[in-house]
Amino acid sequence: MRTDRESDLEARPTAAELDTARRSRVLMKGNQAIAEAAVQAGCDAYFGYPITPQAELLEWMAKRMPELGRVFVQAESELGAINMALGAAATGARVMVSSSSPGISLMAEAMSYMAGSGTPMVLVNIMRAGPGLGGIGPSQSDYFQATKGHGHGDYRVPVLAPDSIGEAMELTATSFELAERYRTPVMLVADGILGQAMEPVELRFRMPERHAFDWALTGAAGRPARIIKSIDLDPEVLENRNLALQHKYREIARHEVRWEGWQLEDAEFAIVAYGTAARVARSAIAKAREKGIKVGLFRPITLWPFPERQLMRLSQRLHGILTVELSSGQMVEDVRLAVEGRCPVAFHGRMGGMVPTPDEVLGALKALRGRTERARGESHAVAPPRAEPVHAHATYEHSETTPWVHERARREGRR
Repeated sequence: MRTDRESDLEARPTAAELDTARRSRVLMKGNQAIAEAAVQAGCDAYFGYPITPQAELLEWMAKRMPELGRVFVQAESELGAINMALGAAATGARVMVSSSSPGISLMAEAMSYMAGSGTPMVLVNIMRAGPGLGGIGPSQSDYFQATKGHGHGDYRVPVLAPDSIGEAMELTATSFELAERYRTPVMLVADGILGQAMEPVELRFRMPERHAFDWALTGAAGRPARIIKSIDLDPEVLENRNLALQHKYREIARHEVRWEGWQLEDAEFAIVAYGTAARVARSAIAKAREKGIKVGLFRPITLWPFPERQLMRLSQRLHGILTVELSSGQMVEDVRLAVEGRCPVAFHGRMGGMVPTPDEVLGALKALRGRTERARGESHAVAPPRAEPVHAHATYEHSETTPWVHERARREGRR
């Protein structure tokens, strides 16, 4: 599935609709907007523990859930919160938990139990900088944790990544839908900027359809007992359970890929980024196009399943790809796997709560363009007949705008 802002231009709103939308906008913090979207999506129970930068989400739920007669529990720890959520979700309740990076790490075991037992739940991670306790600044360094498995065992969970507060509200409802459709935990990830920033948003909420679950633990009076578990001591039975899970993950990968393209129609280069990094990339793209560099944005919305086929097809006509992250480079590995050497892949990132600027990204893009032009020129000049195209991935491990390169340049008397 593709979501592309440019494809929406055919159905332009009327002036009256725009005026109504403006008047219905409310200034909300990201954490609060996600929390209210969960309330409006029919969340029956919320469990959490305070940690920055997601504390406002818990505070909002502490107020709203009791007002509506729903369950709110501030647990004694992240371990308590996630295991309470497991129990509540096993009854068929619509359940959400939120935390930030170190807290998510503590929840890994229960996430594996939920995946193994087919228990649906939404987990929100407002990411902070690490490793360890790190700092409360924004980061995207939990990409590996989110997309490669949080705990033990052969399991995956859908991972959704908004780049605006409005989209975060919509994806909150989508997360509940996916969790219940596939009987799986679902993660919604956002960096600390999206959690803490305030934006005008339209109060447009959506409640996913309710279903009667034939697996939920609702009391066995008048029906056979049901068991929800993640343990099978018979190797053959456990293998069959794992095969069924892998089949489910293939179905998710086949039907639930989401991404957005922006200014890709004539692009010779693409920036791949998500969340706040994608917003920085948009500003960099605008500056690049003013300088005649044809570049567009490829933004994964589902970090898993990653839109690898869509990026693979796009890469066939590109001169190069720049991946921008608030990390040392994690999603870039999935980008390289998708591209499979069809074009060079460069990386630019900042860590520790630092955010790359549009000028930094533009500088990295210019460096990539210069290198690809030199590589193409050299291949045309010296390549023997039937030579393979030049794809020098290792050359582009870091852009020349990373902080350590700036420092080296100053020492050498260069800009």
